[in-house]
Amino acid sequence: MTSEPSETRAGDRAGGSAPAGAGGRVGVAEALRETWLELWYQPKIDLRKKCLAGAEALARIRHPELGVLLPGRFLPGIDEDSLLDLAEYALVSALADWSTFRAAGFNLRLAVNIPVHVLGRLPIAELVAAHRPESPDWPGLMVEVTEDQIVRDIKRAQVIANALRDSGISVSIDDFGAGYSSFSSLRELAFAELKLNHSFVKDCATDATNAAICQTAIDLAHRFGSVAVAEGIESLADLQALQIMGCDFGQGVLLAPPMPKDRFLGLLQQRTAKPKPAAEPAVLADAASA
Repeated sequence: MTSEPSETRAGDRAGGSAPAGAGGRVGVAEALRETWLELWYQPKIDLRKKCLAGAEALARIRHPELGVLLPGRFLPGIDEDSLLDLAEYALVSALADWSTFRAAGFNLRLAVNIPVHVLGRLPIAELVAAHRPESPDWPGLMVEVTEDQIVRDIKRAQVIANALRDSGISVSIDDFGAGYSSFSSLRELAFAELKLNHSFVKDCATDATNAAICQTAIDLAHRFGSVAVAEGIESLADLQALQIMGCDFGQGVLLAPPMPKDRFLGLLQQRTAKPKPAAEPAVLADAASA
């Protein structure tokens, strides 16, 4: 386990903050130009096998004066061109990072967050063709889109999902439960995983309503031939409850927080080199390998 501070999913969506005392917003265009932008990775854990199954890429700006900035300091008010540039950076960097992890012996499925309307404007096929790993072991990439984005235009989302699939990219429905999607709209969209909104995951071990929502979402994912992912797991009790419910994968600060690429790679190598202490709550016991 690392010493990274706790971070919420909301912080990675829009509301995160920089270190105390930092002021103002940093532009993505400037960050790209100055090479301040980087991807951090939050492990995704297989809750059945209790091993690492993949990781979600999260954008950070490492500012020379303000330190590491979360998306809440550079996403609000971002212009469309910068958002496109950021999405392309995340996609291309994740493809390159997979090769780095594979060279170290780990075959992980990585995920990136890209809004639906941005996916519709990106030359996905060309980008993947130019930057996809040459290894035959590449498991493909996952793109996470929020439920509310899909609901706005299910037909467009369906067209985009089909185009992504042709390029080896699968769709993950993020923040499920926070939107208003229907069974019919989900049926029309080919998705690989359903991510339970963290507000329902929290206290699912003791809150009957949250537990019922989590169980329903897990069962729904399985009935559609997909997998269920619980995000924002913060307590051992919630983790154990989700395992009993049959949840496939999990993310959260209890398991491992987001971390820089080099630290993530170091953690994988460390976990394969020595066994996990029996008393440690994290389940990063073994790294996924070929």
